[in-house]
Amino acid sequence: MERVLGIGGFFVRSADPGALNAWYRDHLGIGVDPDQPWEQEAGPTVFSGFDADTDYFGSPRQQAMLNFRVRDLDAMLAQLRTAGADVSDDVEDMDGVGRFGWVTDPEGNRVELWQVA
Repeated sequence: MERVLGIGGFFVRSADPGALNAWYRDHLGIGVDPDQPWEQEAGPTVFSGFDADTDYFGSPRQQAMLNFRVRDLDAMLAQLRTAGADVSDDVEDMDGVGRFGWVTDPEGNRVELWQVA
């Protein structure tokens, strides 16, 4: 069976694409220039459906949630707070999986940050 090799892109509707792209570049270090795509480090990627009525994504309007792997969750959350980003006070530890934190981008999308165990 043929299968995909990885995520080739993630595209999101935005009221102000330039500002949203700049936020992801400036706050999370993700290159948004199609001529110089972001090169992610090798590691696990989870693809999973959730119940339609989940509150895990934050707003019920949000149909999908990005999850980014980070090296140091505490440092990333502190960096985001210093920059004035909307960072949740919650941090979740899952034995054998890792630690999770959340930030909301300027368009109201909840983004999960994962420090792999």
